[in-house]
Amino acid sequence: MFVRSLSLGVAAAALMVGGAQAADLIIPTTPQPIYAPAGFNWEGLYAGVQGGGEFFNGTTYGVIGGHVGVNFIPADPILLGVEATGEYWWNNAVSGSEFLINARIGAVVTDSVLVYAIGGTGIENTGGASNGIYQLGGGVEFAVTDSISVRGQVVGLGYYNNANFFDATKATVGVSFHF
Repeated sequence: MFVRSLSLGVAAAALMVGGAQAADLIIPTTPQPIYAPAGFNWEGLYAGVQGGGEFFNGTTYGVIGGHVGVNFIPADPILLGVEATGEYWWNNAVSGSEFLINARIGAVVTDSVLVYAIGGTGIENTGGASNGIYQLGGGVEFAVTDSISVRGQVVGLGYYNNANFFDATKATVGVSFHF
C-alpha cells in the first residue's frame, strides 16, 4: 500500500509539473539595436544666408550675403568642403560686393558641433572697379535641427595688389540648410 500511495504521489507531482510547464508561454522579443543612431549629418550639399560687419581702415560696413557649398568627411572626424559666397557690403558713403570661392577644413567635435578653418580667393567690386581679394579665417557651426545649422565666422581679408597681409576683418553670423 505504501508503494501504491508513493506511486500515485509521484504520478500526481509529475502531472502538475507538466501542467505548469505547459502554461509557460514563449514570447518572441525583438532584439535591441547594437549601435546608436548617428548625429547630425555634416556631409553633403548646403545653402544659407549670413550677415554681419566688415571693418576696414577704422570704418564699419554692414554685410549681407549668401553661401552654397558641399562637405565631405574622408575620415572621422575630419571634414573637407568647398563653398562659394556672395556678399553685399555698405556704409553711408560707399557700397560694393564680394564673390569668393573657399576651401574649408574642419573637425566634427561632437555630433552637433563643427569647428573649421576657411580660406579662399575672389573678386571685390566697388564703384565700377574690381580688385582681387583673398580671405583666411575660421568659424564654428552648431546643428539645431536635423537639417539646419547656425554658424559664426571671422575672417581676415586682403587685396592682392596691396602690401598688407590683411586689410580688413569680417565677422558674420549665418544659417544653413543641409540637403
